[in-house]
Parts: sequence; structure tokens; C-alpha cells
Amino acid sequence: MTDAVIVLDMLNDFVTGEIAAERAERIIPTLRDELLPSAREHGIQVIYANDAHRPEDTELDVWGEHAMAGTEGAEVIPELTPTDADDVFEKRFYDAFYGTGLDEHLRSLGVDRIVVTGLHTNMCARHTSASAFFRGYDIAAPADCLEAFSEDAHQDGLTYLEDVYDAERTTSEELVEAWENDG
Repeated sequence: MTDAVIVLDMLNDFVTGEIAAERAERIIPTLRDELLPSAREHGIQVIYANDAHRPEDTELDVWGEHAMAGTEGAEVIPELTPTDADDVFEKRFYDAFYGTGLDEHLRSLGVDRIVVTGLHTNMCARHTSASAFFRGYDIAAPADCLEAFSEDAHQDGLTYLEDVYDAERTTSEELVEAWENDG
């Protein structure tokens, strides 16, 4: 199985800005110190999928102005700055596949499983997982690398990913161990 780690919306506006989720702080150390370094060490592509909105985007009607393209709010938080080897995709909707070229990129890398991480378990992770499932990708959902506005939303999101998209609920520790055993 060839994995890619998708980091969703770990942006200034999502963590400390316009639509901040205080719970996002919980997953930063695990992503920064464990999952992402291990993925890079084992040749697993790390891909950031980040909101970069335009004024006409319909999502702004729901959430208000946030993560506007070219602003500081749309930048990845300093603790998780992408490396030169990482890929960065801008998205305008919850789904990291919609209109971004992500599917073509993953196929060019031979990826058959995505590891979905970041914000929000019940929204962007859910919609990204739907598109991955519809395109035939397997999905891993490390519970300690995903978050939402509330514990209920996070748990409901994980359950939905499992029940509807056959996502494997896992942990960063389990993924790192598997990558080490495969490497």
C-alpha cells in the first residue's frame, strides 16, 4: 500500500484566527513531532490542502470571511510549515479533491491510501474522505491527528468516516509503527 498524508486546513485562521478551533492545539505536537517527520523519513508524501478563498466563494456565506487567498490567515501555522519536499494545494471548498488536481497528483505518485489529518473531522476530513472513497482510495483516520470544534463533532466525524467510507480508525503511533515495519 502506498500512502500519502493529507494535512487539512492547519492554517492561522483555523487555529488562532477568524474561525479558531481551540482544540486544534491538541494535534499540533503529534503532527509536528511524530506523524509528519515519520512520513517524510519513510518516503510518504505529505500534502497540505489549504483553504484559499476568493470573495465569491459560497462557503463564506456559512462561515464568514476566513482564509482568504494571499492573506496571513490562509497560511499554514508556523509549527507545521511545509518543507520543500511537501506538496501544497489550495482549495476553495471543504473537499480537498474538488477542483484542485489532487486526484491526478495522487495517482501520479501511485498512492492508494490517504491518511487524513487536520481540521475538521466532521467537515473537511469528511468531505475529503468522501471524494477519496468515491475515487477508490483507502482511508486511514488517525484520531489523534484530527480535530473539530467539539469532542462530539470529532467523535461523530470519526464514526461517520468508519461507517460510511470504511476508513480505518487508527493512531499516529500505529501508522508510524507500520511505516517502520514496511521500510
